[in-house]
This record gives sequence, structure tokens and C-alpha cells, in this order.
Amino acid sequence: MSEVVTIMTACGAAENAEAIARALVAEKLAACVQMLDVKSVYFWNDETHADPEILLLIKTRAVLQDAVCARIQALHAYDLPEIIALPVTFGSQGYLDWVAAQTK
Repeated sequence: MSEVVTIMTACGAAENAEAIARALVAEKLAACVQMLDVKSVYFWNDETHADPEILLLIKTRAVLQDAVCARIQALHAYDLPEIIALPVTFGSQGYLDWVAAQTK
């Protein structure tokens, strides 16, 4: 098992998603952030919603999870952003080494 994780969060606006992605990479908290257009169905404030969102897949090291979470919370437009970390149980060694080298 590696020390690399993928952290997920979703944003309602492309500008907010890109601001978070750019900040995380510039601050060496993430090696890479992929931005995917998705449609989310969820229950919020006693209503079911179906909205377009931008899903961020953030590649980083497990030791940086708390810092990444804090930065997302500081920059995110949502009151309660989704922030979920998934362990990377397999990856090419070259890629895992690159993630480690790109993060502080």
C-alpha cells in the first residue's frame, strides 16, 4: 500500500473548482487535481436536488490530508463541502514517486 490518497470534493461553479485546484497545486498540497463535470443528486435543506457540479480528484500524500482539508474548507463556496479521502491501494511506482516529489 502506498502513502498516496485521492481526495474528492465537488463544487457548484467552475471558477471555485479551478481556484481550489490551482491553490492546492501551487502550494504543493497536491501533485495533480482532475476536474470532471458531473451531475449530483442529493438531499439538502429538506429537498432533493439534482445539480451540475465539478468533481475534483486531488492526488496527494496521506500526511497532507489535514492540510488539504483545511485549504478546501477555506476556499470552498459551499457551507458543508464534501471532503473524502480514498487510499490508493495500488499505483505504478513511477506515478506514486511523482506524487511524492510534487508535494511538500
